Amino acid sequence: MPENYPYRSRRTIKPHQMDASRGVADSLIGEILEDAHWAPTHGMTQPWRFHVFTGKARERLSAGLESIYDRLTPAAERREDKRAKLGANVMGAPVVIAVAMRRDPSGRVTDLDEIAATSCAVQNLMLSAHQRGLGSFWSTPPVACSPGFAEWLGLDSGHRCMGIVYVGYARPGFEATSARVPLEERVAFHRE
Repeated sequence: MPENYPYRSRRTIKPHQMDASRGVADSLIGEILEDAHWAPTHGMTQPWRFHVFTGKARERLSAGLESIYDRLTPAAERREDKRAKLGANVMGAPVVIAVAMRRDPSGRVTDLDEIAATSCAVQNLMLSAHQRGLGSFWSTPPVACSPGFAEWLGLDSGHRCMGIVYVGYARPGFEATSARVPLEERVAFHRE
């Protein structure tokens, strides 16, 4: 496969598979966000919003997610392992990007269009990161998609959180693998 086909060689690299001690330069983060920004967007609304957490800010995000989990989850349903994983994931990746979508205030563009555009931006972000030697993982736990998280980020009700993207270099020696079903199982051609 040619080297310029990042969409076929990109693999998910989860935070525990990343080298948390190896930082990512702000300029590199800026490049992948710029690539994300060129996603298709209906009506040029550019609905994506990215909140980037690095360094010590990840500690604040970790504590924030755990606090929101405590608030949103009924006591009888709380699981300490899920709560702890929220914080561990944040601290396991050197770059954590909260993703939100801003609804079109005019109402001309549907939420579905805005969600699709934001999803395209995240795909661009992940492909750009991969092309630059970084791993990524898009996670959508209920806490990170909640109105409570949007509020914590300082967003109003015109926004919808769409999860968190973790970005970092893979640990030395880690090799991600993946498989796909044959394409024919997912495609139907209609010619007449």
